[in-house]
Amino acid sequence: MAREKPLYIPQGLKLRTEIFNGFSKEELIKTIIVTLIAGVIDALLFFFVKNTVVAIVFMLVAVSGTVIMLTKDNSNISVVDQIGFLIKYRFRQKKYRYVYKLERRRYGRQDK
Repeated sequence: MAREKPLYIPQGLKLRTEIFNGFSKEELIKTIIVTLIAGVIDALLFFFVKNTVVAIVFMLVAVSGTVIMLTKDNSNISVVDQIGFLIKYRFRQKKYRYVYKLERRRYGRQDK
């Protein structure tokens, strides 16, 4: 039997151009959308609270949290992807409830 060559699968190939490691144009567009939505919420928050520090901190947390959650790691999975996987797994699982039933009854008879 001839010796077979092992299959070589390269890791870390980049199929798309990235702004920084794990963050490409797709994630940038999602971040911009979240930033616009957070900006509207931030304007309403500032209108009611009238506190500049709260508005600035809210905006910084929204943008930085979005970037952190959308940045992909070496296995090309982000936090948002992992949450999506967990939700899909949860809804795909079937639930089989255990129902206890008495299988044999004794009607005055003793089994030995």
